[in-house]
Amino acid sequence: MSSRHLILTACVASLLGTCGALTAPAARAAATDAERHETYKTFRADFDAGRFTAALPIAQRLVEMTEAQYGPDDRQLVNPLTNLGTVYYRLGDYTAAEVHYLRALRLIDGKLAGADRMLMRPLAGLGETYLATRQYAEAANALKRAVDLSRHLDGLFNADQIDLLDPLIESYVALDQLQDAEKESQYAFRVAESAYGRDDLRMLEPLDRLARWYEFVGRYATARGLHARALMIAENAAGRGAPQAVGSLRGLARSYYLEYLYGPEETAAPPDPFQTNSAMQQLNQDTRLNPDGERALRYALEALSKTAPVDHRARGETLVELGDWYLIGGATARAHQAYRDGWKELAAAGNDAVALLQAPRRLAYRPPPASIARARPNDPENYEERYVETRFKVLADGKVADVETVGSNASPAIEKATLHAVRRARYAPRLENGEPVVTPDVTLRERVLVKAPPEAAQAR
Repeated sequence: MSSRHLILTACVASLLGTCGALTAPAARAAATDAERHETYKTFRADFDAGRFTAALPIAQRLVEMTEAQYGPDDRQLVNPLTNLGTVYYRLGDYTAAEVHYLRALRLIDGKLAGADRMLMRPLAGLGETYLATRQYAEAANALKRAVDLSRHLDGLFNADQIDLLDPLIESYVALDQLQDAEKESQYAFRVAESAYGRDDLRMLEPLDRLARWYEFVGRYATARGLHARALMIAENAAGRGAPQAVGSLRGLARSYYLEYLYGPEETAAPPDPFQTNSAMQQLNQDTRLNPDGERALRYALEALSKTAPVDHRARGETLVELGDWYLIGGATARAHQAYRDGWKELAAAGNDAVALLQAPRRLAYRPPPASIARARPNDPENYEERYVETRFKVLADGKVADVETVGSNASPAIEKATLHAVRRARYAPRLENGEPVVTPDVTLRERVLVKAPPEAAQAR
């Protein structure tokens, strides 16, 4: 009903002697703490069950009830606003999530001398929201502030900060601040070790996270040592061949094939594994795939056979990794059989678990020297970012064919180096009903650094 219609209705009502009832209704009584508590319990039940669409109007109602009881600028609104922001975040409405997190922060930021515990939740939510929208600098600032607040209030090694450290590390990696990311990765591990003890089963996840960090930065032997430690903890606690050992066994295999592809961490300047047109098993001609990696994956499959009910997803993912192992080693027929078996297991897992295999997966790629991933000049202000975008086919055996440039603002020399790198890449093929197939129109966009012209450098 329009406002004009409402006014007309009120005037007509006044002629009938009922205008007062329509235009001056009794003000709604402010909610009580008990009423808000009951509403919160309903909200929490929907939220914890993942019913975020149902939880949204209840979260909005909680904000309205709190405003009615305490006013629009009271600290009591911080938690209801943060809850509402979190529901919007879970629904993927990041703009609305940011609005409510920021409002919650404005209600308390700087209002008290010293550290204010109520800042932590909206800061964490805001950081996660910025991370989801690729505003990495803003995410890092919010999350680092939340971490510092946690350490100040609850101690340097309190376990509650672990959930804040993972997105902070992700933000640092996206910003190419790898030293900060490594510092926080090691700190997160120390926090977990302090909280749980060296040999507790709860250390399996922190060990895996730190090992994956070392894999990311090319320190494969260090990563393997952490995976081996996790395996020992799992076997000591649950027995040899226990399902708890699966993650570390898969990690051991992964560290072996990454080291095979890219060289050991002790090598100051590892040789480029893409120097020849030879098969994948010749990429690093100074080594060969360590058979311990294949054995680790088979031990993992044996351990998974002991679980009841059968964990089809874990079995499928492990079989896919075994297929990757064979493909990297040049045993294409064995790789395809492992992929077929993995497809069957993932299909049995439901929830579209086979989506993992419905697109090519890159297994090996050495970027050109000018790539941002490799080039780290001491004077980055004197460089400019350019790009080379390529398109190609991924064949059923994972090799790349028909590579062409579809867009570039880099020099011909950098474009040529990028094409050369892409031709040497190796993928796991896309599967249809478990069978490897050719995938056309795969793209790869390489970001590169080039020396800025003298006049451009001076302008900066």
